Amino acid sequence: MSSKIEKKQAAAKLRKPPRDFSYTQNRELSWLRFDNRVLDEAFDETVPLFERLKFVSIFESNLDEFLMVRVGGLSDLAELKKQPVDNKSNMTASEQVDAVMAEMPGLLTRWESIFKSIEGKLDALGVHRARVDSLTPEERTFVTRYFQAYVSPVISPLVIDPRHPFPNLRNGALYLACGLDGVTDEESLLGLIEIPASMNRVVEIPSPAGTYSYILLEDVILACLDSCFGSYKPLDRALIRVTRNADIDPDGEGVEEEEDYRQHMKRILKKRLRLQPVVLAVSGSLEKATLKTIRKALELSRRSVFTCDIPLDLDYVFGIEGKIPEHLRNELLFTPFKPQPNPTIDMSRSIREQVLQGDKLLFYPYEAMNPFLDLVHEAAYDPECISLRITLYRVAKQSRLCESLIDAAENGKEVTVLMELRARFDEQNNIEWAERLEEAGCTVIYGSEGFKCHSKICQLTYREGMALTRLTLLGTGNFNEKTAKLYSDFMLMTAHPGIGEDANLFFRNLSLGNLRGDYRFLGVAPVGLKPLIMRGLDREIQRALAGEPARVFFKLNSLTDREVIDKIAEASCAGVRVDMIIRGISCLKPNIAGKTENVHVRSIVGRFLEHARVYAFGVDSDMIYLSSADMMTRNTEHRVEIAFPVLDPTCRALVHEYMGVQLRDNVKARSLTSDGTWVPVERKEGEKPFNSQEFLLERAYRNAESAAVASEPVAKAKPESAPVLGPKPKPQADVPKVQKVQATVIEPDLESEPEPAPQPQPQPRPQTVKSAPHASARREKPAGKTKAIERHRPGRVRMGLGLIGLGLKTLITGKTK
Repeated sequence: MSSKIEKKQAAAKLRKPPRDFSYTQNRELSWLRFDNRVLDEAFDETVPLFERLKFVSIFESNLDEFLMVRVGGLSDLAELKKQPVDNKSNMTASEQVDAVMAEMPGLLTRWESIFKSIEGKLDALGVHRARVDSLTPEERTFVTRYFQAYVSPVISPLVIDPRHPFPNLRNGALYLACGLDGVTDEESLLGLIEIPASMNRVVEIPSPAGTYSYILLEDVILACLDSCFGSYKPLDRALIRVTRNADIDPDGEGVEEEEDYRQHMKRILKKRLRLQPVVLAVSGSLEKATLKTIRKALELSRRSVFTCDIPLDLDYVFGIEGKIPEHLRNELLFTPFKPQPNPTIDMSRSIREQVLQGDKLLFYPYEAMNPFLDLVHEAAYDPECISLRITLYRVAKQSRLCESLIDAAENGKEVTVLMELRARFDEQNNIEWAERLEEAGCTVIYGSEGFKCHSKICQLTYREGMALTRLTLLGTGNFNEKTAKLYSDFMLMTAHPGIGEDANLFFRNLSLGNLRGDYRFLGVAPVGLKPLIMRGLDREIQRALAGEPARVFFKLNSLTDREVIDKIAEASCAGVRVDMIIRGISCLKPNIAGKTENVHVRSIVGRFLEHARVYAFGVDSDMIYLSSADMMTRNTEHRVEIAFPVLDPTCRALVHEYMGVQLRDNVKARSLTSDGTWVPVERKEGEKPFNSQEFLLERAYRNAESAAVASEPVAKAKPESAPVLGPKPKPQADVPKVQKVQATVIEPDLESEPEPAPQPQPQPRPQTVKSAPHASARREKPAGKTKAIERHRPGRVRMGLGLIGLGLKTLITGKTK
């Protein structure tokens, strides 16, 4: 019997070759190297000083989330007897946790040192953080009075002893901890004070004109700690912060019978605050006995305790930016930038009409989000708009978009919103918006069980007479007004009938819970996205094997999907040149002889967060897709994602130009080496520094200025009734020219059928339309009825012939029926 089993196992090994780990690396270690790259920006002296401090805060925020989600999840897996093995590094979960913990001390030392250096330089310039051990007499008097008047009535000091059990320390909350020496003989007394989250953490201190001084709330309490515990005397003191596991599966918890999914998510969020601790951060000095008491209560090992001598939770940094004295702002901050108008869009005309004329491509944050927001607002009041459908993953707390959806529903439109309540750390905001949208009359649905909906798609449907037209809006990033000013993303606005049919089918499938739909133009995960990528790579492999030039370009946030990694390595071996710009994790290592020597990976970290995903195939990029999805297994197989083709020649040229600009960056770009580390891109002799983000900023201003100048004489020369189109972007002399090639769509493996013309539909019921509120948008009165220009609408000819026939019949018979 045993010989039969051994034979089967041997046969299985023959069928499935062992993994090749020579050109891959562990995901968690790759992420730590990315966050270290973020910290590099804090060391870059060409970055304004206060902006460098913000990068220090971003590093810490990134690390907190990493510990909560990745290390928390791995820690759970490490408890299993049979641990799963990582398919990029062949490491078990416990081995990965060990590797991460070994990297942490060096990262934290680097983080602490640069914070102190930057803060010292800010102090010399007049931006001063007061510390407990260096308060002047005047500052100490102010702090004492502030504590007595505002803080003492709010805080609740706790004494922990055998009769008072150790309390639950909330995830991410700040606490002051101290050992206590009392009048009794009791041992192991511990004092705890939670820093009240309801109070402003930054307390401004009176300071000379032209300077800004402040003290943190925890330091106010620390300065007055001796008066907080009555007869008990603090022996030591430190600020502590617990980071807990936040890798909780909402679907795995099970929705109770007759429980609304929103209520289920609220219950999950409360549970997250009490999950198992992952690390304990300590700022200050605690006796060994005091620290041991806390550590044992949290069930943490010594290696899970991180100590430092700087504030914990540097999120307060962003709150003091507005307090910087005016005369220092130019020196300490980036030059303020305002997203510019898209040069191909005339904001004085109906956005709908212009999208019907031709596709539009918005490019955040260099260009404003206003065309999209205005289009949705316009649709909310357009009598011809009959429905609005949209997926929302992360939305702004103050969202003009959501307000327009509410207006549309109240105006009698059919509004369907798929609100993803499982967007990690944005759950509460999404729950609140879902409730508001539903109260206004929107149909609110949620993602399928086990599959987050990460797609960014919106569709507006109009009826003119008997004909339907659809505008489809697809993005690489969220429909979020706040992040659109910080994240680099694309949004395509199109009236392409094929994409519109696919989008219509997509929303229908979502409402039915069908994740296995077939689409002609869109690549939709979890079923159709990865095959699209594989077919594109296979095409280039065949070209290379045939001796033809072959190239692939990927712009991603992360690359972890093992199947995609192996296919890229196969393409490299076939002779395909693969250029990739990956901001974060890259589990593929380039320049491995015989494996990935044709793969070139770069990363760009700068003022704006690089967030756009681009997949391009061919030496002339005849196939270009934009997408919401990274090449991570969670995206390609366990989420609802969309990749969409760029078919319009002008839009394609803009994306192609963007790719070239990114690949030219030699200031903020780093190259990935064969050992998995990032190094600065080497400049050739005589090569000038080129910062891609600065170039795109300057170009956005130039294009907007050129459009403003060019539009005036055109407007005067044309009669009032003639449409006025914004000028196309002028090609830049220092950007490679874009070849004019026919766009190609990666067809799925099924028979192609011609797109059916929509059948005539019955007239819609009359709608009650309310007046647009004056404050809801920059255009108070949306443009009126519009007509399609230079675009064939299926069904128009048939309808026209029918009306002519009806007219002739009426003339001959005198009857209308």
